[in-house]
Amino acid sequence: MKKLKGLAIAALLSTASSAALADKPLEIVFTVHSGASNTFWQAVQKGYEDACAKLAANCQMVYVQTDGSIPEQVANMEAAVARKPDALITSIVDNTAFDDVIKRARDAGIIVIASNVDDLEGAAGNARQAFIGQGFEPAGYGLARAQWANMPKDGPLHILVGVSGPGQNWSETRALGVTNFLDEQIKAHPERKITYEKIDSGTDLAITADRVGAYLNAHPETNAYFDTGFWHAGVAGVLKDKGVPPGKVLLAGFDLVPVVLDAMDSGYIQVEVDQQPYEQGFMPVMEVYLAKTVGLAPADINTGEALVYPKDVAGVRALSEKGLR
Repeated sequence: MKKLKGLAIAALLSTASSAALADKPLEIVFTVHSGASNTFWQAVQKGYEDACAKLAANCQMVYVQTDGSIPEQVANMEAAVARKPDALITSIVDNTAFDDVIKRARDAGIIVIASNVDDLEGAAGNARQAFIGQGFEPAGYGLARAQWANMPKDGPLHILVGVSGPGQNWSETRALGVTNFLDEQIKAHPERKITYEKIDSGTDLAITADRVGAYLNAHPETNAYFDTGFWHAGVAGVLKDKGVPPGKVLLAGFDLVPVVLDAMDSGYIQVEVDQQPYEQGFMPVMEVYLAKTVGLAPADINTGEALVYPKDVAGVRALSEKGLR
């Protein structure tokens, strides 16, 4: 099946690059909830720009000035819709804030595809036509299950879960997956004292390092920290600076940005989830092309929740340096 899928994509790319668009270039806008300095989005943008280049499409990626600012993202979407592009690609981090502008875009005949983050109700909650991204709750659950293998086998356990973006779908749902697994373990092991706590951990390496570092000082019994993004890499730096050996406080989170790979190499991060950001930029553009030229409706694509371990870092780093991971 994977081979057939690969052949189909290769055929699509060959057709797209050779034919481009006979009449006029596609106009596509991609609005996101992140600031341009967020290293995760570089791989998304790389995929987006590569796909646009293959189609000779006119594409723009629009970031917010303040990371996570929903009002700024809505304003960017309004401006994009006013231009009447062929398609709007966007991350839906809130269940209601984008409903109106996306419905108006659809009513105007603009293709709308959610990428990276979706409405928690999917198509039932928003007029977007498809979602290309990770299943957040299963990803959080799988991360917690993988890290559980590294936990102390006896004695009390105390675990910290960082909700990087409180109120934002991606962060809350990943945290829910983690805590669902922990709740199962609490129920399955009544003889052990297993506790956890959630905090607003922030979306900045330095802020997360400060907040989690302060928490660990106040709660030295903490065995593990789960982040819903990649900002636990900042915590790895704090532990290293304090002389805490790798594995004393277990760390796990999401996305394979360079600073995370470094922390995995040094042993401070034991497991990470990859959500294939390049695909989240590339495939929405291909789906727009198919919708405009063949009349195929955009379709959901689960970009996965692959688990990555320190042994995998060398191979991932080579791709990361090319902007592909």
